[in-house]
Amino acid sequence: MNKNFGLIGENLGHTYSPFIHSRILNKLDIKGHYGVYEVKKANLRNVVSGLKALGFSGVNVTIPYKVDIIDYLDLLSEEATKIGAVNVIKIDKDDTSIGYNTDYYGFGMMLGKYDVEIKDKNILILGTGGASRAVIQYLIDNSVGDITIASRNPETASLKYKGHKIIGYQDISEVTDCSILINTTPIGMFPNVKESPISRQYLKNFKYAIDLVYNPSETLFLKEAKDEGLRAINGLYMLVAQAVKSQEIWNDICISENIIDTIVRDLYSEIDKSLEEVR
Repeated sequence: MNKNFGLIGENLGHTYSPFIHSRILNKLDIKGHYGVYEVKKANLRNVVSGLKALGFSGVNVTIPYKVDIIDYLDLLSEEATKIGAVNVIKIDKDDTSIGYNTDYYGFGMMLGKYDVEIKDKNILILGTGGASRAVIQYLIDNSVGDITIASRNPETASLKYKGHKIIGYQDISEVTDCSILINTTPIGMFPNVKESPISRQYLKNFKYAIDLVYNPSETLFLKEAKDEGLRAINGLYMLVAQAVKSQEIWNDICISENIIDTIVRDLYSEIDKSLEEVR
């Protein structure tokens, strides 16, 4: 019997999730379908019961529902509870809906893949949206030094991230003791490829630049970081790794890291091809 998986969110026209998950299913010889389902906010309350009724094994959840969907789930995993956001729902055999956050694991797997040492390192995070929640929680759980968070609205962010230093973007020039810079905002994502979340002049204060944006594979932020001598890492590996972790959860299996590497290579080619078509 075919298993049903999918992605729920808004404005999903440019998602690569079906591309990634279809390859995972194919490589593991799992009979299943991964669809894309745009949901209006007024209908969000009916999503989980609908998944159960239709026999779904699970779905991914993306913007803008990673927090709101929690109200309709039966259980939360440990990491999802701490983060306060969900990007994976599993419908168990007894129809229990369980929320997970595989962005947390995908981020950690990306750091491991590229040998980024974070223990005791001071880190500057750009952005306080949904993507930042999983990143910050992973950093806290893995003994980083100080975390500074740049926000367009520092007062609001300070209520969400108590215990961390919150600054406005105008104050980034004063941050000189952080070695790792992480962009969790969508700034620079296709089609707005000429934008960067930070002025180039501030990049020289860091050693690593990590961008969760994956399309284009080299954002203006990363290009300028490389030009300034930083080690630059995009979000492609994290994207694929969190998808693989999703399939592990849904199917109760372990998946080889080699499959992540293969799909990342395929995705690079697919994104480059898409950008060429646009040009």
